[in-house]
Amino acid sequence: MTVKSRVVTVKGKKGELTRDFKHINMDLYITDSEPHPETEETHKIIKLDLWFAFRKQLACVRTVCSHIQNMFTGVQRGFEYKMRFVYSHFPINVTTVGDVVEIRNFLGERRVRKIELLPGVKYTRSADVKDEIVLSGIDIAKVSICAAKIQQATNIRKKDLRKFLDGIYVSEKGAMAAEE
Repeated sequence: MTVKSRVVTVKGKKGELTRDFKHINMDLYITDSEPHPETEETHKIIKLDLWFAFRKQLACVRTVCSHIQNMFTGVQRGFEYKMRFVYSHFPINVTTVGDVVEIRNFLGERRVRKIELLPGVKYTRSADVKDEIVLSGIDIAKVSICAAKIQQATNIRKKDLRKFLDGIYVSEKGAMAAEE
């Protein structure tokens, strides 16, 4: 991991992620920890300093820490979003052409909905579960944005939402299982 002028770069076995935190006035640097009394080991620690901050600026501290933690998880394990198709009469057909996801026959409509996948996001069709797709990648922001775009493409308007529950919804999300 490197930190240079509030730009954090994390490298791992799955890839490399870079994130810019220049929009927040803070000090961000890497330092050594205190030696452990028994083992005398030291570790690298990321320090984030913020002085004379108000409540909303202090809230950014935890947010930045969470972003950095997600970067570590992403380059070590990766993230995965599982999405299920829900339909009552017309089966939803989802295919991929290159890096574009196409949704056909939603509510029996002829219109084809197209969602472009962001770079670094992989689309796979679940082999063991019917009507399920899996989006995976190392950047949680890109994977979650693609899942949200797919879900929003199947929003139903001008109908009773209690009756028309059709759509593609996120069923599971989180880090991928650790490889042994």
